[in-house]
Parts: sequence; structure tokens; C-alpha cells
Amino acid sequence: MAISGLAQTAHADSDVAAQIKHGEYLARAGDCAACHTAPGGKPFAGGLKMMTPVGAIYASNITPDKLTGIGSYSEQDFSRALRQGIAQDGHHLYPAMPYPSFNKITDSDTRDLYLYFTQLVAPVAQTNRPSDIPFPLNIRWPLAVWNQVFLQEKPYYSDPKQTADWNRGAYLVQGLGHCGSCHTPRGVGFQEKALDNGNRAYLSGGTLDGWHAPNLRGDATTGLGQWTEGDITQFLQQGHTARSTAFGSMVEVVQDSTQYLTDADRQAIAVYLKSLPADGQFRVQVNNSATAQALEKGDLAASGTQLYMDNCADCHLASGQGEKNKYPQLAQNPVVVSADPSSMINIVLRGAHSPVTATSGKGARMPAFADRLEDQEVADVVNFIRNGWGNQSEKVSAAQVKAMRKLTEPGKG
Repeated sequence: MAISGLAQTAHADSDVAAQIKHGEYLARAGDCAACHTAPGGKPFAGGLKMMTPVGAIYASNITPDKLTGIGSYSEQDFSRALRQGIAQDGHHLYPAMPYPSFNKITDSDTRDLYLYFTQLVAPVAQTNRPSDIPFPLNIRWPLAVWNQVFLQEKPYYSDPKQTADWNRGAYLVQGLGHCGSCHTPRGVGFQEKALDNGNRAYLSGGTLDGWHAPNLRGDATTGLGQWTEGDITQFLQQGHTARSTAFGSMVEVVQDSTQYLTDADRQAIAVYLKSLPADGQFRVQVNNSATAQALEKGDLAASGTQLYMDNCADCHLASGQGEKNKYPQLAQNPVVVSADPSSMINIVLRGAHSPVTATSGKGARMPAFADRLEDQEVADVVNFIRNGWGNQSEKVSAAQVKAMRKLTEPGKG
């Protein structure tokens, strides 16, 4: 009996160890570190500043410290905070915490996440910082009403009409991956307009803090219509394809999260995303050689042309195709031709760098032009790019550039 008891204990310990390891993987898939680790801070100790329409909030400490973290949380407490946005003491979390998406996480995955955060993450004594939201907007009881209106308590259930890959991809994208938090447009209550593929607003592109996350649906021009499943899996692993590169917060998503997913999970995500139909708002745009021919002939008369040749052509080429596997193409690039030019303007102003991953090595960098170019010059070169090589996009103004320059100024807030 003693030997049998020891064997059972060892087996139970092995099960818990496997659950903790799985919880660590799930935390990677959910990119929990992205929000709960401040620059230069200790892992998961919180303090990251996040802007909202009414003021700044700061991510909470989710280490197992008993006084300042979640060390005193039961599994039920953890589940309620994760999936309903309600802390142990009953106060409501701001929906910057993507609990509407996390509500889809299964009970077993919630348990494994709880085990990982309470048993493997190192405790850090760091008091949570209150928000900068002024009174009376910082009163939290209206969040309970927000939940009643917008929170769908709807765990993910597999669709029997779809494949196992599709269902796994849907679960990751809609739930842990919370892709809709950035890539779905927001409504008047700052809610995501859709939380799953039942509504074509889902993953049709969204703008937060002056950056536009592109359409992930099947639109040929502004979405993933021209991407293959292989392109998507490569992008998630390496942060780039032959003709596109991650930018903005997606750089950290690739570096800290998607590069660590299994090949099977990346493939499942690709299967799901490629199943999403176009939302039908954008016409197909095709490349033509007129812009490239003009540049090669030295015809620099058009507005913004000289600026492009002086600052952009070395990397993105006269053809607008970019240096393959290094610098993104500009012709028919979804980010370039998006109806919302925010990211395009910001990339020119602030520069960009591609992810550093185990398979891609040191990432390429694009310099910032905020100190080199005036607002009108930025507008001119952006308009040249957004309407060259067959691109067809509404023009941006110097006033738009000025507003974006102020909104995304480093150190703002």
C-alpha cells in the first residue's frame, strides 16, 4: 500500500508539472507578458502604462506575491478576473484587459494558467499603481453595466461542421490570442464590434492609440486575400514574409508569443484566418509599371517623388516591391492602402523595426523621419506611396500628419 501510495503521489506530481508546463505555453500564446511587464521591469509585475480615451491605466501585478499580486487568489478568483474582469475584492477591471476574449478560454486551460502563475512565476512585491483617469470617470461601477451590455459569457465550443485545425485556430484567435482586441473596430462604448466570425466586422481592422491594425479577413487588397497559409505561418514564426514585415505592437507579439507556438498551432491559426471571407468594402487593386518606369527614367515631377527617391527607394526600390525577405513591398501592401492611414503616417514619423526571432536573427530597421521631414513633406511622400504602383487611396493632409505627430510623440502622457 505504501509503495502504491508513493506511485500515485509521483503520478499526481507529474500531472501537475505537465499542467504547469502547459500553463506556461498558454501564457505565451496569450502574450500575457506584453501588458503585465513594464519596460525594464520584472516579469508579470505590472506597471505598464496604457492609454484609454479617458486617461492612462497601469497593468496590474499578476505574480504570486500575496500582498501586491495574486498570491492569495483561489482558482475561482483567478478565473473570475481572467474571464469576467472582476478582481478578488470585487472591483471591475478595465476592458483594456481582454477578458471579453478570454471568456472563451476553457476551464482546463484556465486551471493550467492558474497553476503556472501561482506555482512557477516568481513573486514580486510591487504595489499596483492607480489609474490617471480623473474623477468621476474613474468610478468603476459603470463597468458592471458595460459588462451587462457587451460581455458575452460564451466559452468556445467546437463547430462540428469545421475541421480540427479550424476549431483550434478559432479558439486561439478568438480566445487566448485576443487578436480582435487590436484588429477589430471599436464601438461607441469602446467595445469590440464583434468577438467572433459570426459578424464581418470581426478582424476587419481597428485603430488604437494612433496605430491601425490591418484587416485580417479575405480582402484581396486590404486583408489577407493574397496571402497563403504558408505566408501566415511564416509571419507568425519569423515576423515577416517575402514581401511584408510586422510593425508596431505586432513586433512584440511575434517576439514574445507567436514564434513560440507549435507548428501545428500556427498552421491552425492560418487555416482559420484564411476561412474568413472579405468584408466586401474594398475594390481589388493591381500593380502597374507606370510608377516604376517614371522613376527609372528620372521623372521626379510628381509631388513626393523626389522625397521617395531620396529617403525610401534604396530599401523599397523604384518598383515598390522592396528587398525580398528584408524590406516590405509598398505596392498593394494592405497597410499602405488601408482606408485608415494612421500606421502609414506613424511608420514614416517614428520608424520601425522587424522582430528578432530564433529563425530570423537580427531584425531590419527603418529610420524615423519625424525630425527630418516637415508635416507637408511627410504627407507628400505618404500620398506618393499610397497612390503609386497602382495603389489607390485617399490622400492625407499635413494637418493629419501634425495631429498624428502630437498623438504618438515619444514620452507623451
